Amino acid sequence: MKTIFVKCHIVLFVIAFSSTLALAQELKSIKLPAPQTDGGKPLMYVLKERKSSRTFSTKPLSPQMISNLLWAAYGINRPDSGKRTAPSAHNWQETDIYLANADGLYVYDAKTHALNSVLSKDIRAETGVQKFVKSAPVNLVYVADLSKMGDASPEDKTLYSAANTGFISQNVYLFCASEGLSTVVRAWIDKDKLAGIMKLKPSQRIILSQTIGYPDK
Repeated sequence: MKTIFVKCHIVLFVIAFSSTLALAQELKSIKLPAPQTDGGKPLMYVLKERKSSRTFSTKPLSPQMISNLLWAAYGINRPDSGKRTAPSAHNWQETDIYLANADGLYVYDAKTHALNSVLSKDIRAETGVQKFVKSAPVNLVYVADLSKMGDASPEDKTLYSAANTGFISQNVYLFCASEGLSTVVRAWIDKDKLAGIMKLKPSQRIILSQTIGYPDK
C-alpha cells in the first residue's frame, strides 16, 4: 500500500508539474517594437478622414503596426509620470486593452510595451456578433477593472469607465485614419459569454470592442 501511495503522489506531481509547465509556456510575453511616434498625417486631415468601416481584409497587421496602434490607443507618452495618450478620471487607468487575433488573446502592458498572452486560441468570433469580427485581423476588447476606481459610486464608475474607453477608441480611430486602416467600435457583444472565455475577474467589465484591419479591396 505504501508503494502504491508513493507512486500515486509521484503521478499527481508529474501531472501538476506538466500542467504548470504548459501554462507557463502558453502565457508568454511578446515584446513589441518601439513605437514610431514621429510619423502620421496632420491632425486636421485625420479628423476629416475619420470614419467607421465594417469591411476588412484578412491581411494581418505587422508587429510594428500593432505596436504603433496600441501606443496611440493608450500607451505611455510621459515616462516620468506613467501617464498615457488618453485621459482617465483621477488617473485611475482602469482600462485594459485586450487584443484578439488569429494567434490568441493578449493583454497590452503599457509599462513594458508588450503583449502578455492570456489564451492561445483564436477567439475573434466571440468578440462580437457581426460576421466580420471572426476574420478581421485584430479585435480590441476594452475592459475596465472597477476595483481600480477606489470608493467612487457605482454610477460614477459606470460613467467614467465608459468615457475613458471612448477617449481610447477615438485615439484608435484617428490612428487608423492616419494609417489608411479600417475600424469600427462596437457594443454588440455577448459580454457575459466573452467575459467567461477571457477569464475575467468579477471586478472587470467589458465596455466596448473595436475591430481594426486593412480595407477590403
